[in-house]
Amino acid sequence: MALKVGDYKTDVHNDWCPGCGDFGIVNAIQMALAEMEIPRHQSAIFSGIGCSGKTSHFINVFGVHTLHGRVLPFAQGAKISNPNLEIIAVGGDGDGLGIGAGHFVAAGRRNVNMTYIIFDNAVYGLTKGQASPTLKLGEKTKSLPTPNTNYDVNPIGLAIASGFTFAARGYSYDVRQLKNLIIAAVRHKGLAFLDVLQPCPTYNDINTKDWFSGEDRIDETTKKPMPRIYKLEDTDYDPVVHYSDETELNQKKTQAIVKSLEWDSKIPTGIFYKNELITPYTRRLTDKIPNYVENPSALQNISKNNVPITKINQILDSYKV
Repeated sequence: MALKVGDYKTDVHNDWCPGCGDFGIVNAIQMALAEMEIPRHQSAIFSGIGCSGKTSHFINVFGVHTLHGRVLPFAQGAKISNPNLEIIAVGGDGDGLGIGAGHFVAAGRRNVNMTYIIFDNAVYGLTKGQASPTLKLGEKTKSLPTPNTNYDVNPIGLAIASGFTFAARGYSYDVRQLKNLIIAAVRHKGLAFLDVLQPCPTYNDINTKDWFSGEDRIDETTKKPMPRIYKLEDTDYDPVVHYSDETELNQKKTQAIVKSLEWDSKIPTGIFYKNELITPYTRRLTDKIPNYVENPSALQNISKNNVPITKINQILDSYKV
């Protein structure tokens, strides 16, 4: 029996603010899981702290609500322990690029075959709207007493520089494109990153839904709004690294970072960079442990007839000093 979007929804009450972009992201994840027909028992959502942290409560698969900034270590551990699981980690821009920035960079070095989605609204929505790492220098949202004094982090650029082999950007109010980007990220062979721009209707009064849709600027000829969001797939942009060639690799990384810096008047969404020529972490482990995939740690027996078969004392003895 085919799984439907409703099968991935829970009965947990959702208390996000009306108009929050989080709703669109969760809907897109549910739609993507349903379209891929991923069994619920073979998928897990890991979430951090913040408004987006509740995502694991709203999607009907295995869910783990982790610590502030630590979602990637938890999620990578699960994937390495059981490579048969489809793992999606989610967190806010403050969670992942503030306190979690070190883990973000370290994850890129491993290239674990999983997906990481950042809910990017440029503020700390749960703790009353402080400037997050993605808020532009000099901008003053409604809860800031003075303009932001810090330069912003470029999530796409940081992901590519850190070693992520898939980097994309979506927009929470374009659920259909976002669903397709999530599917592409999950199917990617390696570590996939998806930065999702979203309005925070409560605290970010600059990057609003109307701002993204261009309601604040009207074309003098057509008398219609001029949207800031445009799709890379509607252009001749090619994000894929086709050959194991250093020149092409550097060219594709450079074009992705340059393109990701477009802002204000035109903001691109879509896949910026995709490289499946880099060896995933699972394959690296298999080179060291030949039966790793067939017998991962999560599937090994630790007891028989309720009697432990692991000898923990041997492990503890090895740590004696």
